[in-house]
Amino acid sequence: MTNSTPGGRAAAIAYGGGYLAIWAAAVAYLYAHKADWTFPLISLGVFGVLLSGLAWGLTRKARPGAIEVRRPGLELGAVLAYLAVYAVVFLGWGMGALREAVPAGQGQELAVLAVKLAVHVVGPALLLAALGARLWPLAGGAAAAKGFWPTLIVLGAILLGLLSVVSPSLKQIAALHPPLQDLVWAAPLAFVWLALEAGLCEEFLFRAVLQTRLSAVLRSEVGAVVIGALVFALCHAPGLYLRGSPDVDGYSTDLVQVVAFTIATLSPIALLFGLIWARTRNLLLVVLLHACVDVLPQIPDTLRVWAGLH
Repeated sequence: MTNSTPGGRAAAIAYGGGYLAIWAAAVAYLYAHKADWTFPLISLGVFGVLLSGLAWGLTRKARPGAIEVRRPGLELGAVLAYLAVYAVVFLGWGMGALREAVPAGQGQELAVLAVKLAVHVVGPALLLAALGARLWPLAGGAAAAKGFWPTLIVLGAILLGLLSVVSPSLKQIAALHPPLQDLVWAAPLAFVWLALEAGLCEEFLFRAVLQTRLSAVLRSEVGAVVIGALVFALCHAPGLYLRGSPDVDGYSTDLVQVVAFTIATLSPIALLFGLIWARTRNLLLVVLLHACVDVLPQIPDTLRVWAGLH
């Protein structure tokens, strides 16, 4: 990850310092309002520092291809406008309305997947195409690219191991007493499902589309990673505030507290994926790693919905 301006290093330090100041202010707000401020420390330490540092080393041989952005200012403005509507209308209202309209079960899961792909992938792709942007480079990178397998295997194993310890997923799976033959197909199905529903959707929109435009406008990969991570976190605030409930982590009737929570907890994870995208420009890699973060919590739901276990 490099910067294309002569003062790139100074700019990188400024962006990094600015991010830490914003993150620290968010944590301080959570602490002052007696909300959970310890997990943000873990999130920054693990995702923002340790795993990002490891990702930097693992991708040292990567050769990211250049992505041309023909009209940076116009394209970034259009993408940010799209994200504003997306955050309020889709995450804040649309998802809840969809789940209420379609009965819970396999039909609802398929409907949610289809709508998410339309909103996160098809919509932004059509927007950029209308502005004359080339879409194919955004899907660049493949399993044969340098650094792909070491990064996927090492980081994927760490993410799966970490989630198996800190999340209740394994206990939830065990409580369902699934037959081995169900686990054999349910675990891969959950991974593929999450690779599409979470990985492809969020990584295409926030890394391939948004971060690439930020990099072109700012002429700083570090700035693009940092600001992209903050935008990613902020986009999740309306959904948590409007659709959340007291049993959901980070929910509050205080909108500022919800924003502080999303910045403090989600932006360090986005830093990790933003760094990997900047270093590799490999959409497949970030999609699969994103699925590694979410797959364990998905397996119990997969067993309930598709295998009928309760």
